[in-house]
Order: sequence, then C-alpha cells, then structure tokens
Amino acid sequence: LGTNTKMYKTIAETTSFLTQLRQLTEDLADSPLTLFVIPSFTSLESANRITSGSHIRLGAQNMCWEDQGQFTGEISPVMLKEVGVSVVEIGHSERRHVFRENDFDQEKKTAKAAQSGFTPLLCIGETLSSQLKVGLHSVTAEQAEHLWIAYEPVWAIGVNGIPADSDYVAERHAGIRRILCGRFGEEQGSRIPILYGGSVNPQN
Repeated sequence: LGTNTKMYKTIAETTSFLTQLRQLTEDLADSPLTLFVIPSFTSLESANRITSGSHIRLGAQNMCWEDQGQFTGEISPVMLKEVGVSVVEIGHSERRHVFRENDFDQEKKTAKAAQSGFTPLLCIGETLSSQLKVGLHSVTAEQAEHLWIAYEPVWAIGVNGIPADSDYVAERHAGIRRILCGRFGEEQGSRIPILYGGSVNPQN
C-alpha cells in the first residue's frame, strides 16, 4: 500500500506528511502490509531521515538506466542509494504519455533498477501484455524476487480519476499473473506482488 506524491508537496510538506504517517501507522509495523511513499526528488533526503528505521519504505519516481554520465536532468541509481531509496517507480502513465517514454525505455530502467538492488515498481496500463513483455525482457528470475507490478487504468489516474470496478481489476490482474508465470515460471510468477493504482479519496 503506497502513494506517489507526483509534483506535489515541498520538502516541508513532505516532512510533515511523513511524520504524521509514521505516527498514525505505528500499529501496522508488525503486520504483513508493506507501506511505501514515493515523494519528489528534492524531498528524498529529508524523507529518508523520517522513514529510516520505520516500516515505511522510500521510493523514487523515476531513474536513469546509467550510474553516471552526460544525462542532464536525470538521476542515477547511485544517487538514489545515497539518500536511502529502496523502491524505484518505473513507467508511470505520466512518464509514458506526457514525457513520451516507451516500453524500451522502461525495459532499460527496470533492468538497471533490478541490477542495482532496488525493488522495481513497474507501472503498466491497458496495453499490459506488451508493456510487461518488453519491460521485463532483461529481468532474471532471481531479480524478479524483488519485483512489483502496478496496474493502473488511465481513467483512474489523477484527482478526477474514476476507480475501476473490482471485477474488471480482478480480470486484468489475472491476465498479468498469467504473463508473469509464463515469463518467470509458475512458482516465481505467482509470488510477484500486483498492485492496483488509482487516486484514492474518502469518497471512492
């Protein structure tokens, strides 16, 4: 269970949010539920100070597929390790549709995240078959031990998103599971967590 704050929340706002979140979820520390927060890059160092030693995992919203180099505006796995990140979100719909990243970009990022010891959170939408098959092309069965998949229909994204009904999501998740089992084998493929993504509020 987690959240991506997108391009919202300053460092001060993120700090306040995470401080409250840690206090309010202390009773979940021993539960099987995994909590994660993916704030903006500028907030990561401050966020790490608050989440360090807690049951809340820290994630990054994007990552380059190289450790260093002439990639102005990008952030490397080495930099993310330095600020305590353990989860890397890859291929969010906004990265694909707004910034025109394609499945092959996601493949390079997913492979690099896995090789670097992160939990890659590969986000997919309605073209889930091609996005999964391309995005996971270079991920080994051993690396898939730490892989997460997030399915989010495009109409569920954003503050005005409309959640998909449970039957529809169950059908899509079953399709994702079949692809994962086909790619990594029944035993490994059945263990990979599949998340549902969609903006949540008290009403929906």
